Amino acid sequence: MNVSEAVASRKSIRAFQDKPVDTDLLVSLVDKAARAPSGGNVQPWRIYVVNGEGMTRFLSYQDNWKEREAPAYEIYPQGLKDPYRSSRFKCGEDMYALLEIPRDDKPARLRRLAENFRFFGAPAAIFCFVDKQMGPPQRSDLGMYLQTFMLLAEEAGLSTCAQEAWSSRPELVRTFVQAPEEQTIFCGIAIGYDDTTAPVNQLRTDREPLSVFARVID
Repeated sequence: MNVSEAVASRKSIRAFQDKPVDTDLLVSLVDKAARAPSGGNVQPWRIYVVNGEGMTRFLSYQDNWKEREAPAYEIYPQGLKDPYRSSRFKCGEDMYALLEIPRDDKPARLRRLAENFRFFGAPAAIFCFVDKQMGPPQRSDLGMYLQTFMLLAEEAGLSTCAQEAWSSRPELVRTFVQAPEEQTIFCGIAIGYDDTTAPVNQLRTDREPLSVFARVID
């Protein structure tokens, strides 16, 4: 698989097979992804791999977590404007249509939202942390690291789903992985094998035409 093929085939998977992922493979991908671009070679990413018994322990730890938390950051800006708002709205509506959950069935939508915190059934995950002193440029570096990781996973036959939802539970995750207090979570990534029978995995989000987001300056 070449890079173009990996880019074209990668998508967010929200239902995984009950099939284990080899830890050595995960560690290898985490290592390879560190060739991602980084301004000043700061390399701000700090990665924690959760797999196998570690995943079982994490889910149990989460089930017993009682503390209320403030989110590490707002995932979307307040008053998100178009065309960004419409793109986000359509993505959600397309997903719920595949799941056959109508707009007015709020309990079912909330139950589905809660699946984020079970990694959609994925057997493995990584959590990406960053030092609290880092700013927007370094968070851009994190994005490049994570995209590099997900493309390498695609090449290795693994499926992924990046999850900023974990930013709503920063202390839960930090204390479980024993990250130092100066680090804060950026996101998680669910990792496993695509359950190709699950309707939700048919979702292929739209992309705007080139003319909308790019302009050639002659």
